[in-house]
Amino acid sequence: MLSGAFSTLGRYWKPLIGVALTLFGAATLVMIVALVVAASAVATQWDALTSPSSSSPDASELVPLGIAFGVLMLLGMVVFLLASAVVQAAAPVVLQEAVLGRPISFGTVWSRAWSRVWSVIGTVFLAGLIMIVPIALFTAAFVGLVIYTATLGDEDGVVPLMVTGFVGALLLGPLATWLYVRFSLAPTVVVFEDQRPVAALRRSAQLVRGNWWRVFGIGLLAYLLAGAIGYMIQLPFQAVGMLPGMFDPAEMGADPSEGELIALFGGLIVMSFVSQLISQLFTAVFPPLVVGLLYVDLRMRTENLGPVLVEAAGAAPLPEQYGPPPPAHR
Repeated sequence: MLSGAFSTLGRYWKPLIGVALTLFGAATLVMIVALVVAASAVATQWDALTSPSSSSPDASELVPLGIAFGVLMLLGMVVFLLASAVVQAAAPVVLQEAVLGRPISFGTVWSRAWSRVWSVIGTVFLAGLIMIVPIALFTAAFVGLVIYTATLGDEDGVVPLMVTGFVGALLLGPLATWLYVRFSLAPTVVVFEDQRPVAALRRSAQLVRGNWWRVFGIGLLAYLLAGAIGYMIQLPFQAVGMLPGMFDPAEMGADPSEGELIALFGGLIVMSFVSQLISQLFTAVFPPLVVGLLYVDLRMRTENLGPVLVEAAGAAPLPEQYGPPPPAHR
């Protein structure tokens, strides 16, 4: 699975990285523009709040800042969720052609992925909601215990709260993990089989049944490997930032100006942003490729995937190696 994902990424890196770079770059640009607009809108309140002569802040100063922060958080969640959904849809689109050994252009990947993006978003949302429900129930009970203990003024209640949290994590952590793996193939199902979210979740559960540990192990290894490689990508940029003389606070006076602060930290922020963007491109593309190959592998093992691939990819005779699997020997 991992070598197949690397091979697919090596052969089809232009449309995959191109889609991811376009989306995450656009999302980042939107957030930068929104940040500038928000900073301009609340500049007066921020200056009054951070002024050395200011007293304790009142609601008239805090409310605009809170609204601006909330809008930025909501906007960030929306734009990056949309970008991630298109990338998750792009990986199966590329695999549809990769299993047939055919090239695919950036425009084709973009159009096919975008046509399924809302179904992918719905699928990811439903899967996350199903996993979050048990955790949310435990969190609500835990917060209730905290409020109850604080109201009674019981200092000895800290230990029971810690025990409750530990036991709850032990009980609900495996359940959330089991649900995540059970529905992990759903975004791929949405693209390959043109399914709606609920049907995709059911289909994923059907394919994973009897192969849970295999899907869990390969998926976990893919995410760990992507995280490790992403961190290695960032290391050279972090090392450059720590070189002597690159960003030396001693060069500034006791009361640095805004220009000096921008010059000092601007380069470091830019390098950090570039390294995180490059790392994000790999970590966003590689795991969906592995999950997509898991989907293909499970269907090749249990079903006649050949006609489905021909229909999904849009034509051409199917290579012999993707024909019906041989009958199982008892």
